[in-house]
Amino acid sequence: MTIGGSGMYAITVVLPRIQQEFSVGRAQASFPYAMTLVGFGVGGILMGRLADRFGVMVPVLLGGVALGSGFLVAGSAHDLWQFNLAQGLLIGMLGSSATFAPLVADTSQWFTRRRGIALAICMSGNYVAGAVWPPVAQHLVELWGWRSAYSAIGFFCLASMLPLALVLKRRPPVVTRAPHAGHAATAASAVPDRPLNLNVNLFTGLLSIAGLSCCVAMSMPQVHIVAYCTDLGLGATQGAQMLSLMLGAGIVSRLVSGWLSDHLGGLITLLIGSLLQMLALLLFLPFKGLVPLYVISGLFGLFQGGIVPCYALIVREYCQPGQAGARVGTVLMATLFGMALGGWMSGAIFDWTGSYRAAFLNGIAFNLLNAVVVAWLLRRAWLLALSSPTLDGTRLGAIAHRFQQRT
Repeated sequence: MTIGGSGMYAITVVLPRIQQEFSVGRAQASFPYAMTLVGFGVGGILMGRLADRFGVMVPVLLGGVALGSGFLVAGSAHDLWQFNLAQGLLIGMLGSSATFAPLVADTSQWFTRRRGIALAICMSGNYVAGAVWPPVAQHLVELWGWRSAYSAIGFFCLASMLPLALVLKRRPPVVTRAPHAGHAATAASAVPDRPLNLNVNLFTGLLSIAGLSCCVAMSMPQVHIVAYCTDLGLGATQGAQMLSLMLGAGIVSRLVSGWLSDHLGGLITLLIGSLLQMLALLLFLPFKGLVPLYVISGLFGLFQGGIVPCYALIVREYCQPGQAGARVGTVLMATLFGMALGGWMSGAIFDWTGSYRAAFLNGIAFNLLNAVVVAWLLRRAWLLALSSPTLDGTRLGAIAHRFQQRT
């Protein structure tokens, strides 16, 4: 997942070079990132189905070939549409997507009692990529130029991912009964076809809205921090370091959130992460110095890193097991679309206003929408946990009933 994540993060480093190379606005220069994320989301569903049928090794092998080829094609593109096509189709849809949703689904089948922390560790690979690739890509760009840097990354992906994919040859065991699966399995078997007494499609739709809105907010610093630092006169190298710090801190956040979700449940952990992310976005508004931006970038990473894994855990906790795969894929696709939309939208707002202040305010507004949706779901879950014995097996139900007993 760390190597496959290069497709998501190399583009953020070369964004200013793309704008200069093809003489386009910031919104148009941000469009390749949006194309990558859209392809990433759609490809996750396609690659997930491929993994279900043939095992996870097959999509990872395909992804390694597509990712390496995509970097080589993008590095030799003569027009922006060629670059967009390489990013969206080869790097996003067929490349990086093979190392996200299929690996998450495969990991969830190997663990039961500690599924939350196991998924958090697995999904941290995406943030390790965010910590490693921006400074590496920035160094290669400064050393050789962005085209040669892309070619070098492409050759590395081909040489490394193909042999590593062989490690994934073994299929997960078929589990027919999980006697010690813990609260998550108990909850999954106990809930009816109406999670939180809602239509299952409405429940999935609300989670998708929450995922999209939180990731629109999340994408503002992640996609534009390098360009933002360049505009402030701080330098692209410093911006790449801030992005690396942000995503490196996200690894810690993801692991801590995985541990918390095993104890508090996904909804409570998600709301905590959402509110803290909004706080970090607010801190970007008054502070523009080098040291404050390093500190805020680190805080932003610590606050937002564990948000996305919570959606998979919420689906597993409140939906029937037979529906979990499709529902998780749908909600995770919404988060990726949110990253794509937010990356493009922030660039468009910059073009309209000439600064990133309005883009930060836009991210805060979307973050607030996320917090409202999650708080509403949490309130509904809390009330149902107090009144319904069928939710006694959930973590939230246990917390609610202990609270009821004490009061």
